[in-house]
Amino acid sequence: LLLLAATAGRAGDPRQEEAVRALARRLLGPRAAAVSLSVDPALAAGGPDIYRLWSPPGTGVAVAVEGSSGVAAAAGLYRYLRDFCGCHLSWSGAQLRLPEPLPRLRAEIRAAAPGRYRYYQNVCAQSYSFAWWDWARWEREIDWMALSGINLAPAFAGQEAVWQRVYRNLGLNQSEIDKYFTGPAFLAWNRMGNLRRWAGPLPPAWHFKQLYLQYRIVERMRSLGMTTVLPAFAGHVPQGILRVFPRVNATRLGHWSHFDCAYSCTYLLDPEDPMFQVIGTLFLKELIKEFGTDHVYSADTFNEMTPLSSDPVYLSRVSNAVFRSMTGADPKALWLMQGWLFQHQPDFWQPAQVRALLHGVPLGRMIVLDLFAESKPVYQWTESFYGQPFIWCMLHNFGGNHGLFGTVEAINHGPFAARRFPNSTMVGTGLVPEGIEQNDMVYELMNELGWRQEPLDLPSWVTRYAERRYGAPNAAAADAWRLLLRSVYNCTGVCVNHNRSPLVRRPSLRMDTELWYNASDVYEAWRLLLSAGAELGSSPAFLYDLVDVTRQAAQQLVSDYYLSIRQAFQSHALPELLTAGGVLVYDLLPELDSLLCSHSLFLLGRWLESARAVATSGREAEQYELNARNQLTLWGPSGNILDYANKQLGGLVLDYYAVRWSLFVSVLVESLNSGRPFHQDQFNQAVFQVERGFIYNKKRYPAVPAGDTMEISRKLFLKYYP
Repeated sequence: LLLLAATAGRAGDPRQEEAVRALARRLLGPRAAAVSLSVDPALAAGGPDIYRLWSPPGTGVAVAVEGSSGVAAAAGLYRYLRDFCGCHLSWSGAQLRLPEPLPRLRAEIRAAAPGRYRYYQNVCAQSYSFAWWDWARWEREIDWMALSGINLAPAFAGQEAVWQRVYRNLGLNQSEIDKYFTGPAFLAWNRMGNLRRWAGPLPPAWHFKQLYLQYRIVERMRSLGMTTVLPAFAGHVPQGILRVFPRVNATRLGHWSHFDCAYSCTYLLDPEDPMFQVIGTLFLKELIKEFGTDHVYSADTFNEMTPLSSDPVYLSRVSNAVFRSMTGADPKALWLMQGWLFQHQPDFWQPAQVRALLHGVPLGRMIVLDLFAESKPVYQWTESFYGQPFIWCMLHNFGGNHGLFGTVEAINHGPFAARRFPNSTMVGTGLVPEGIEQNDMVYELMNELGWRQEPLDLPSWVTRYAERRYGAPNAAAADAWRLLLRSVYNCTGVCVNHNRSPLVRRPSLRMDTELWYNASDVYEAWRLLLSAGAELGSSPAFLYDLVDVTRQAAQQLVSDYYLSIRQAFQSHALPELLTAGGVLVYDLLPELDSLLCSHSLFLLGRWLESARAVATSGREAEQYELNARNQLTLWGPSGNILDYANKQLGGLVLDYYAVRWSLFVSVLVESLNSGRPFHQDQFNQAVFQVERGFIYNKKRYPAVPAGDTMEISRKLFLKYYP
């Protein structure tokens, strides 16, 4: 754990002070002059981050914020804005109406983080959310991270450019490299050895742009006192390595998920092979030369892949080889590893196997992310990771799906229970969603808990949350949020937030319509939010939430119509089938689509146009757009991970989900009319053409919203409120 202390607070105070002051100016404009911000590492005395707030007498400064790091000072600033100015900042927008004058504090406030780290980012989010980001979007995210107190995060952009350099130096030719890298929307799984070649290759311009981004990302994160996590070598290599080094000992892994060996089955170097150290150290030295280092590195050798042997000796050798390839380039290296594999394949990862993998690395030189701790914590059955430090993480979201969801009781109590666990090695909390820009409330809550010593009173917390978010108290909005808190946001037990609603899944007669909450709570929250519209309609966050709650209600209604369709078909009731199918296909889904088209954050065009904007030629633009469309839908050439990354976006609902439903209803009608049974296999073949057709439809979707959100939501409500 001494090494963990060494990673904290490297940048000098003046650099961090200037960075946090610049952040305040970006956030508050001229009003930032009334806030004094300073950084003093001595405040933490070598322990976890601390900030303090006070109002200096007799000055024009309303509040002074001092932090032990730039991040701590930024977190202190957000605490002041949130708790004393009623402000709010989230992915869906900022509510920064500051009181005039700024309020002064009666007494000093001090807060100490209970653990060393607040971690953020999932390796999958690099593809599901960040794939097409420019610097302006990254800057906003890093500002949000700092204000949220995040002090440990990956910086993964540009690594393919460095890998390409290393592979060329080793003697691979460009076509061998092109057959290895995937397209931009799938790089997360290329990096973990799951996938190769699919939707690639990467154009030269992609590498230049990503390098440029990475320079800015690491510079900004470090200037704020964040520790950046860089990628390291996990052992996966392109097939070309076997041509250049024919005697190298590499094994071909099995296929991943539903991909065959055309796009998966990558090669894993034997950890004992001398080339393992050569390649690993070469890459890391090149990376460090390019970007500098904070001495923390990420590598995942067996993400969703079964190791070649369950022999503990072999597993220890693998982890030791990965770690030695890090220390060969950086003697101070600390390995950050995702703990997803342990709960994803529990039959393989028995205690002896887990212990062997973890103990291949000296104690304290690895940090494990207990990735899905809110639902399936691993620390409890591994004696706190057998002595290796770990971070208690909330995964929350899979595939960046839309859908109201949370496990608020689990996250309100889980981190505190983990700290009290016998011989706990917990060193912090983390947010690791596969996709972002959804369920803001859950992330605001988790960020606040990262600075707390005990759980919150959730109903009163969410009441204050609604008031800050919308910039005004409103009884109906507060009631709506308390209903959502106790229903959609309070999943208990093992909760996996994959949106399985019939709306976003390929239609069949065996679809899951189960809910973990009472549907009527969402309908009532919808009614309450609409009633608050006259007072809160000018708030951007309110309009976002109105779309989101209306969307959730519509998703529930789709399930009801699906059940009516299925019942009518099974009862051979053609009129009822035509009625339910007609309402779903010709009214409910088009109305939902027009609602989503009324808000910029729910537009398919925003995702597709951001992909095209990265391109430097028409050909690149087409490739990137196909990447972006495929990820949302087929996820592979033939629906390999179909609808895993489903989103409810204006344009996608009408031209993809609704077209599938239309085909399903007409096939069922045809079946009743002809007396021939419905065959799911035949339907799947037909609907695949529809799904593929969407990817290649060449239609440009608007990136600017159209229509009045309140009006469309009210119209849906008057027609459909049950």
